[in-house]
Amino acid sequence: MDSIHIHGGIALQGQVRIQGSKNAALPILAAALLTAERSYIRNCPRIADVHAMVSLLRRLGCHVSWREDGLQVDSAQVSLGSMQGEAVKGMRSSLCLLGALLGRCGEAVLEHPGGCVIGERPIDLHLWALEQMGVVFSEEKGMIRGVAEGLHGARIALPLPSVGATENIILAGVLAEGDTCVTGAAREPEITALCRYLQNCGASIEGIGTDRLRIRGGCRLRGAEYHVPADRIVAGTYLMACIGTGGCVLLKGAPAGEMEAVLKAASQMGASCWVSEEGICIQASGCPKPVERLVTLPYPGFPTDLQSVALAVLAASGGRSIVEERIFENRFRVAGELNRMGACIEQVDAHMVVVHGAGRLCGAEVEAKELRGGAALVIAGLMAQGETKVTGCPYIYRGYENICKDFRELGARIASV
Repeated sequence: MDSIHIHGGIALQGQVRIQGSKNAALPILAAALLTAERSYIRNCPRIADVHAMVSLLRRLGCHVSWREDGLQVDSAQVSLGSMQGEAVKGMRSSLCLLGALLGRCGEAVLEHPGGCVIGERPIDLHLWALEQMGVVFSEEKGMIRGVAEGLHGARIALPLPSVGATENIILAGVLAEGDTCVTGAAREPEITALCRYLQNCGASIEGIGTDRLRIRGGCRLRGAEYHVPADRIVAGTYLMACIGTGGCVLLKGAPAGEMEAVLKAASQMGASCWVSEEGICIQASGCPKPVERLVTLPYPGFPTDLQSVALAVLAASGGRSIVEERIFENRFRVAGELNRMGACIEQVDAHMVVVHGAGRLCGAEVEAKELRGGAALVIAGLMAQGETKVTGCPYIYRGYENICKDFRELGARIASV
C-alpha cells in the first residue's frame, strides 16, 4: 500500500490507544542479544522498522516469534555474522546492534547504516565513544568492522547528547570489564526504557534519566520481561492532528510525563489539554493559533520528531510563526509539499523557517520523503478542504502501526490504497 487517500475537513472526535514506542523497542530488541537467554518484550509495535530488526536478529541466530502482546526473543544461539542487505541500509537504528554485538561477541561487521534523509547524521561519535572502550574500527568497501579483544569500561564525555551514541555505550558497557561513566548523555525516555530493561536483566546502571550515567560492567545478564512504554511521538502526532482539525480526542495511554514541551506548545496553539489516569485529552476548535517561536531541542525540549507535524498545523494557523530546528539540518523537506497544499512556508536557512499561516489548506497529491514528514502530510490532508493523496507511504509505516485505522476511529475519512 503505497498511498493514503484522505477526504479532509472533518473534526476529530473520540479516543484512540497509543502504540508502543518505536524508539524504545528497537534498542531493547538489540539489548536482547546480550542475555543468551529468552526475553519477552511486550507492547512492541508492529511497524516496518521492528519487522526489519526482527529480520536482523534472525540472521544473527536468534529465535524470534510474535506473541499476542509482544515479541519473544531467544538469543542463546547467536553467532557473529555480517549484517548486510536492505534492512540495514534502510534503518539507522540497526546501528545500535553495533554496541550489542561488541558486548556479546567482541566483534561486529555491518554495512554503513541508513535511515531517513534528515541530515548527515554522522556516526563518528558512536565510533569515537566505543574506541574509548577498546574497540578498533576499520572500514572497507562500505563495511564497518569493529573488534574489541578486551572490551573495557571508560570515562566518556559526550560533546553533544546523542541518543544513538548513548545507547551504544550502554549496550557495550554492561558486559565490559569495569565501570563506564558517561557525562553529557542523552536523557530521552527511550534511554530510560533501555536501562530499565537491562536492569530487569541484571545490569547495574546508575543515574538513569540524567546526563550522567554509570554502568557497572561484567554482570551476567539473564532473560527478562519488559513492557515497552507508549510512543510519545505517535501521541504527539495525534495531538497535533486534533489541534489542526478541531474536535476533542482522548489519547489513551499517552505518556503525559514525557510530553511537557509538547503540551506547552499545544496550549500556545490554542488547544486545551488535561491529563487523566486514562491518558491525555485534547479539545480544540477553530483555526490554530500561531506561535512566536517553536524550537526543537534535546529532551526534555520540544522533540525534533514532531517538528514536521507542528509545521503542518502552523501552516493552517491565522498568523506568523517561526520554527527553528536545532537537531538536524535538513528537516524542512516537507515544506515544499505543504506549500503545494496552499501553505506559505519561507525557508530562511537550513535551521529556520517562517510560516505565514494561510488559515486553511487545500487537498493535493503530495509525496512523503521521510517518516515524520510523511505523517505531517497526512495531518495536512486531514485539515485540508477536498481530497489529498499522499504517496511514499512506506516511510510512514516505519513508525506508525496503523495510522489510517487510528484516524478512522476518530471519525476521519482516510484509507490506505
